Amino acid sequence: MNIQYQITLHSYWHCGSGLAAGAQADALVIKDLDQLPFIPGKTIKGLLRDAVNELRFLQEKPECDELYKKTFGLQPTENNTNGNIEANKSETFFGNATLVQEEADAIKSHNLQQHLYKMVASTAIGSNGVAQDHSLRTMEVTVPCTLVGEIIDVPEGMVSELEQAMKFIKQLGSGRTRGLGRCTISTKKGGDK
Repeated sequence: MNIQYQITLHSYWHCGSGLAAGAQADALVIKDLDQLPFIPGKTIKGLLRDAVNELRFLQEKPECDELYKKTFGLQPTENNTNGNIEANKSETFFGNATLVQEEADAIKSHNLQQHLYKMVASTAIGSNGVAQDHSLRTMEVTVPCTLVGEIIDVPEGMVSELEQAMKFIKQLGSGRTRGLGRCTISTKKGGDK
């Protein structure tokens, strides 16, 4: 079964690219070839894996059963690093979360991509209440928006568990403890393949 989902971001958010822009920014957001924001499927997968693990812990369910393995695969550990990477892969595919196509087309046609991003600065404050030397950092953030995506080939027994896990996620990306990335994730069941 496939699950279509929607992420509504309520605050600025930062999903990092691992790149910097010299003196302009210490951290840039990840963008597609059209300079539009997106959240990689592997990030969605990691968020959902963590949320499912938390919910299973709270419900005293087994951490890793066959449905879990089919959905998330296995993380390489000392017990399963037999050199066979295929044995660790999941059967479920987590697609990227992107802007709705009509919105993306409108933004591109009017060349408005630069208005989707802002720079925020932060600094470390010492015990004396004064900013510490050389601690100023700037980060590119994306404005609040709505993204959509799809999870493909979800085992039937995991659908409701993933839907519950999505409700459990309240923030994503960097700076979550500083108010960035507040979000709501909702689902809409899709059809079979």
